[in-house]
Amino acid sequence: MLGGVMSDTPSPSPPTRAPDIVELRSLCAAAELGSLGRAAIRLHVSQPALSKRLHNLESIVGVELLERSPQGVKLTPAGRRLYEEARRLLEQADRVQEVIGGLKRAGGPVRLAASHSAFESFVGELLGQLSDQEHTGKVELVTANSSVVRDLVADGRADIGVAASRPHRTPYPGVREVTIATDAVVCAVPREHPWSTRDGISLREFLRTPMVMRDLGSNSRWTVDAVLRERGLEMVAPLAEAPSPQAAKREARSHRAPILVSRHVLLGHDFHELAVDGLQFDREFVLVLPAYGEPAANVAHLADQLREVAGRWQGRRAS
Repeated sequence: MLGGVMSDTPSPSPPTRAPDIVELRSLCAAAELGSLGRAAIRLHVSQPALSKRLHNLESIVGVELLERSPQGVKLTPAGRRLYEEARRLLEQADRVQEVIGGLKRAGGPVRLAASHSAFESFVGELLGQLSDQEHTGKVELVTANSSVVRDLVADGRADIGVAASRPHRTPYPGVREVTIATDAVVCAVPREHPWSTRDGISLREFLRTPMVMRDLGSNSRWTVDAVLRERGLEMVAPLAEAPSPQAAKREARSHRAPILVSRHVLLGHDFHELAVDGLQFDREFVLVLPAYGEPAANVAHLADQLREVAGRWQGRRAS
């Protein structure tokens, strides 16, 4: 009541803050992955922290944005409308961040992430050439499994990566990939192994023989497991699991046992490759780049060099 007169005009709602980028990114990750657990892993936060972000966002909007069930999460109609706008906003924010990062790193070293197999195949050779050409310090290298390489590029902790392709070329959020070489995971034996005089082995021999393999987090192992799973096949337990191709080769020599690794890492080494009846574990090596924006000039130059040395390495293998 004002001056004895009651007003019918409703009081304005208290202002609410706008959603921040972190909250919108959380919504998009949850919607795209269909799981709060997977989204939390992707965003490198705990699941309770992610849930709090999403509840904060729903409080700001005033409606439910996600339908939650034991099977996962999916967008409500309101969530779908917000997701479509948020995705465009995040893409623009990512481009801005790339420009800022490029300005900060202008003239600095290129941060290169390479899978273990890619490094042992051709990336190490290129870096050796750069050192010989007095370009030492222009490239900072980290080696990791292919999935970690993608994470590093997607999160902006690496400018460019080289990794093995994912089974069925499944897309990975935050990166784009360009094929630079074909590859395959192959079965091979040290020269003193009884199979070293043979061209191939039967499917039965392959499945029943304990072999040296890469660890469960490696792309080599994923590739083998994916092919076997599609065929409804299963191998016996590995003789040993190695964290890198180099370690796998040491184990195979030590045990005089068959090995399953990238064909490229065996080039020039004392192993004999064997065909497996009815099975092939084909894959590719890819350049991994941020999903949006054009690479800086020094990153693009390194990408060209990686393509060139990968092509030479593949030609060497073919001959």
